Amino acid sequence: MDTLPEIHITSETTFHPAIRSWEIFLHDQGRSLFTVKAFMGDLNLFANYFAPDTTVGSITTNDINRFLDWLQNERNVPCSPKSLSRRITSIKSFFRWLTQSGRIPIDPAEKVLQKSVISPLPQVLTPEEEIMVLEAARNLRSAAKPDARPYALLSLLLTTGIKKGECLALNLNHIDLDSPKSPRLFVRYSASGSRYKERNIPLTGDWVETYQEYLEQYHPIDRVFPW
Repeated sequence: MDTLPEIHITSETTFHPAIRSWEIFLHDQGRSLFTVKAFMGDLNLFANYFAPDTTVGSITTNDINRFLDWLQNERNVPCSPKSLSRRITSIKSFFRWLTQSGRIPIDPAEKVLQKSVISPLPQVLTPEEEIMVLEAARNLRSAAKPDARPYALLSLLLTTGIKKGECLALNLNHIDLDSPKSPRLFVRYSASGSRYKERNIPLTGDWVETYQEYLEQYHPIDRVFPW
């Protein structure tokens, strides 16, 4: 992300400059790209609900509740309970930042009710499905035009149990093939608040062999899976 000059935000600032300043703050705090993108989408939708000259200091609790009612009942675009909960979180986080940093005197979102949802259990592959999908990836690896990427990606997820975001954030130096004990994968987090999630995981010989084939085919520069 390019470094931009800090924007002076007050209660008389309109939404979009304030949102842009908050985006810079979130990046500086080490929040993930996916979190920042979701927050920005939610806040831009919120800002566009109001007139362009609406200032951040003029928003009331009733204004926020009116927006949330519009989301659920008048927008004519489905808003799942999970999306609604995240959007409330985004709005609360934004106005908390404005208040705690002295930009506005009172937090209008403080008394907005948070609507938490319980996420359903994830769907997982059955043992039979796992065999089938690995076989399909293995066939691509040994095809006339070999492609080791599907098998390298799939088997890494299945054998290590890392999350999608952790997989996308992997850099080449997070994989240690020279460890005296065994090849290992290091899961790292840039945000200090997430350091407790860091861990190192042993890698199988089968995966290491596939990974080396993948490197020869794709020549990644920085991230392991740069897509």
